[in-house]
Amino acid sequence: MTTGERLRAILKRLERFYGALPTPPLDAFGLYVWRVVAFQATPQRRDAAMAALRHIPALTPDAMSRAPRGRLEAAVTLAGSLRDERRRALIAGANAFRRNRELVRVLKGSLPEARAALAQLPHLADADGEWLLLFGGDQPLLPADPRAVRVLTRLGYRESSTPSQNLCASVAKELKDDLNLLRHAILYLSHHGLITCTEKSPHCVVCPLLKTCLYGQARTIEPQRSQRSQSTQSS
Repeated sequence: MTTGERLRAILKRLERFYGALPTPPLDAFGLYVWRVVAFQATPQRRDAAMAALRHIPALTPDAMSRAPRGRLEAAVTLAGSLRDERRRALIAGANAFRRNRELVRVLKGSLPEARAALAQLPHLADADGEWLLLFGGDQPLLPADPRAVRVLTRLGYRESSTPSQNLCASVAKELKDDLNLLRHAILYLSHHGLITCTEKSPHCVVCPLLKTCLYGQARTIEPQRSQRSQSTQSS
């Protein structure tokens, strides 16, 4: 099985395990909003906040700038803590898109120019910007999302000394730079890193990738074998 085939098999297992996941917005501003409300929020809270913003409505730069402050605050409160920070980030982002009406076009252009344009958007970490490029800019890349990188690393896709950007670039090549497949991959890998393959105390016992995960086997299967061996010797 090639690396690309293995990745596709992994994604199929994750899809069977989690079912269909909500697809992020495919427009640049909508994706910016999605990442702001997703920060330190559960998927359920994120989706509740997005639904409330859609109902205002406040999912375009102009609509966001006109949204009543009280309704905007009520919507972002659904995402959990950091209400004021989220509201300020959304307003700042709306203003940035309104100031530069060419921003959407630039994000869909050459990748170097698109990356440079991200500097105009406030409150975006590097990985958030890459999510925006992938979903809102149609750029065929795999974001160096910390959760996705953690999953791939534990599955044995890199040595610990390799920069995460190199890892994600190599994975993107294995997926043939397929835009839809890359979107599918980051969505499920990141979700898996949030829900099951957590940074601390990952839930390896129930993980659908356990059979092919060296990290998970080291935490679960090997200790069980050792305990059975010790039990046999003592008896």
